[in-house]
Amino acid sequence: MTTLDFSRRSSLEELMDTEPVGFEEFRACLVDLARVNRLTLAHGPTLAFLDRVLAAGWPKDRPLELVDVGSGYGDLLRKIGAWAVRRGVAISLTGVDLNPWSARAAAEATSPGQPIRWVTADAFAYEPKVGIDVVVSSLFTHHLPDRQVARFLAWMDENARLGWFVNDLHRHPLPYHFFRHWSRLAQWHRFVQHDGPVSIARAFGKTDWQRLLEEAGIDPGTVEVQWRFPFRLTVGKLRSAR
Repeated sequence: MTTLDFSRRSSLEELMDTEPVGFEEFRACLVDLARVNRLTLAHGPTLAFLDRVLAAGWPKDRPLELVDVGSGYGDLLRKIGAWAVRRGVAISLTGVDLNPWSARAAAEATSPGQPIRWVTADAFAYEPKVGIDVVVSSLFTHHLPDRQVARFLAWMDENARLGWFVNDLHRHPLPYHFFRHWSRLAQWHRFVQHDGPVSIARAFGKTDWQRLLEEAGIDPGTVEVQWRFPFRLTVGKLRSAR
């Protein structure tokens, strides 16, 4: 096994990004990724950020317009939909993903009547007529090279009226080796077994985020970068309602 340098982001490629497969196999991968998200409590930090959005004075005279970039199987947006019901919040949810299989799989897994629409598009070209209040992403940015991460940060900062939130992995040897063994014992999809450790190696440290924010033209002092259990780094910016 090749020794990895965890002091910097890896350029190893993920099978999910490079190997073309049919819908059934792609959906099976997404289903297992949703299991991983559930077992690792992945959605909690994003929901906590949305509680802060409400506390900051969201204007309740219209639905909160939220976009999830790299929405995949849609499990985060379904969690946010349930959060909105609990909070009594009117909300409009959009999942944007470049892979057309994602929209199909997410739609099939979503109960009728939930206020979610699935869009197959490049996020940088996505411009909804009503604008965007909040942009979120989960386990998306590590798929991108640094240049595109900085571009994505700048895009969110320009387009999100109330704020934005990135929830991704912390690059560290402990979760890398733990997940490598766990995924094999759990017999998850071969993409998950391969891509999980690679995702961790491609992920970020706190200094990476500070550098990328500067490259995006965003003052790091206006952004919160926080470590979350288990081995997550979140990056968020919250504005007062305007």
